Amino acid sequence: MPIDGIFNIDKPMHMTSHDVVARVRRLAGQKRVGHAGTLDPAATGVLPVLLGQATRVAEYLSESGKAYRATIRFGIVTDTYDGEGQILRESKVELTREDIAAVLPDFLGDQMQRPPVYSAIKRDGKPLYALARAGKSVEVEPRLVHFDTLDIVDWTPPTLVLDVACGKGTYIRSLAFDLGERLGPGAHLAALVRTRSGSFRLTTSVTLEALAQAFSEDTWQRYCFAADEALLDWQAAILGDESETRMRYGQQLEFAAATATPDPSRLLRAYSTDGRFLGILRSEDSGWQPHKVLQTVPLDDNSSRREWNGPHNGSD
Repeated sequence: MPIDGIFNIDKPMHMTSHDVVARVRRLAGQKRVGHAGTLDPAATGVLPVLLGQATRVAEYLSESGKAYRATIRFGIVTDTYDGEGQILRESKVELTREDIAAVLPDFLGDQMQRPPVYSAIKRDGKPLYALARAGKSVEVEPRLVHFDTLDIVDWTPPTLVLDVACGKGTYIRSLAFDLGERLGPGAHLAALVRTRSGSFRLTTSVTLEALAQAFSEDTWQRYCFAADEALLDWQAAILGDESETRMRYGQQLEFAAATATPDPSRLLRAYSTDGRFLGILRSEDSGWQPHKVLQTVPLDDNSSRREWNGPHNGSD
């Protein structure tokens, strides 16, 4: 049976996110594997890897909030905004903790941020880092990002350790660069650990070595989260047999549900009466339309799917 679920991987340094996916694909012995939220090779930490039917919720997990612990080195600016690039300039650092704390509030909330030139953003089908390495001139347009919190963990000049909570599409390398420019001596990102992606946290992650051992012992189920783990802050509905059948055939459902879900796109988790996650419903003026339908099987004692028994907002 193919695995339908999510592994919360603690990505090691010097592996790309695609390398991690390839490793999990070999361990699980199945082709349908993907990840949610790319991490740079030099970064470590939370990388959700989705298998089977769970790949259908990847886009929602990628759009969820993230948290990082960033180590920022002031006084050295590089072309890649991290420690692996060429040094562009060096400056003396005479900053205090109070100097840094004074400017951090200006970076909170919505911000226009310019991504690094050396990034995986594509232009005409090619990543920007490939164009930059080829010596081509690259102009990167600023994009809207959002920072929820920026908390100083430690300041041992010239190195700052910062806890960051932010929205999707944020480059912590750019944050390090921007802080350095704002405060004067310049800076780059020396190290980065992602501590949270959506509901997945570093404290509940698993290393690739531990996962490989679990597969060899056939105990991988202990590390496998259900596909709906990425959507637990959404409202949900439990469908009776008739509604479940209609959903499977892509037919519209009509039942009394909450007037709107918390998500602005008005999406709703759908479950069977025995706790199976059936997929996602989309609200329309005339009713609820199947948006993504998962192929599920009845639960048994050995299933990796978690039975859902929380509150719901509608039923047959």
